[in-house]
Amino acid sequence: MPADSSLSRVLIYRLGSLGDTTVALPCFHLIARRFPMATRLLLTNYPVHAKAPASAAVLGASGLIHGYMRYTVGTRSPLALLRLALEIRRFRPQALVYLMPVRTPRQLRRDLAFFRFGCGVQRIVGAEDAAETIRIFDPATGLYESEACRLARVLSELGDAEPRVIANWDLRMTAEEKARAAAVLEPLGQRSYFVCGPGTKRQATDWGEANWRSLMERLSEQYPDHGLALVGAPEDRAVSDQVAAGWAGPAVNLCGELSPRETAAVLEGAKVFLGPDSGPMHLSAAVGTTTVSVFSARNLPGVWFPAGERNQVIYHQTSCFGCNLETCIDEQRRCLTSITVDEVASAVQRALRT
Repeated sequence: MPADSSLSRVLIYRLGSLGDTTVALPCFHLIARRFPMATRLLLTNYPVHAKAPASAAVLGASGLIHGYMRYTVGTRSPLALLRLALEIRRFRPQALVYLMPVRTPRQLRRDLAFFRFGCGVQRIVGAEDAAETIRIFDPATGLYESEACRLARVLSELGDAEPRVIANWDLRMTAEEKARAAAVLEPLGQRSYFVCGPGTKRQATDWGEANWRSLMERLSEQYPDHGLALVGAPEDRAVSDQVAAGWAGPAVNLCGELSPRETAAVLEGAKVFLGPDSGPMHLSAAVGTTTVSVFSARNLPGVWFPAGERNQVIYHQTSCFGCNLETCIDEQRRCLTSITVDEVASAVQRALRT
């Protein structure tokens, strides 16, 4: 579909964290291609007390987005909503691109009423019908439609986002970001290296420090000429130190030292990324690095699997799959505790053969 140069102001509505932004990359590229002359602002949530949204840490200076508007998730304050409506009216968007997660019909009607009647937006793309937000199930594979593919489907009137094409996940990293990655990897010398990001913010997705450490012991024996880099947030540093203690060769703990985009530059040069369902996992897939991912069954199979055909996903579909729990007590995380170190080590071997 040809570019539309007639629009000068486009507002994009997408909430979420690092992973939510990363899986929307093909759509951000599509929007930029479709509206190349428009100022594109992203309406999104900001972490508490933060001056910038999580999405800015992913999109950076890519040029896919030109600025941000703050939305407080779950707010019911009439004053806060009025202020937001006035800010949107001042921007005067000629189109709103609706990139929200799956919504109930009631939520969708509420959102559309706010943007159309409260903000004066006449053209809304991606939210014409509540049926467009459903998850499609493929009985041949046993998988549900990925979030990246669902978002591409609901924006099909703008063209094909082609989420299966790696070029459409391009973060457009800068030379400075790549130089920073090279600098922090110097302790590994010229070795090939693995990257592990064992940290997770949910108890329900935590495979466990002992498992990750045992896996590192196994891999360092099998691949003694490799190095190891550990990535994650500052709060992941302690667990990553424990995991790195299982690695016999050179290792560097980068938790809290890099921006998400600098982390992506580190991931770009790795042989394999190992970790749970997390933001770094999606960044790894975005830069084309094969991932070996340990998944809980809290989400439907396929929805948050990393993009790419070479990835190895370990997902045990227990009877309680799709629970969406943050903390699992009754079932004692049996979907995760049933995943063995041997199973993940075998997945690494398969990944290296692809």
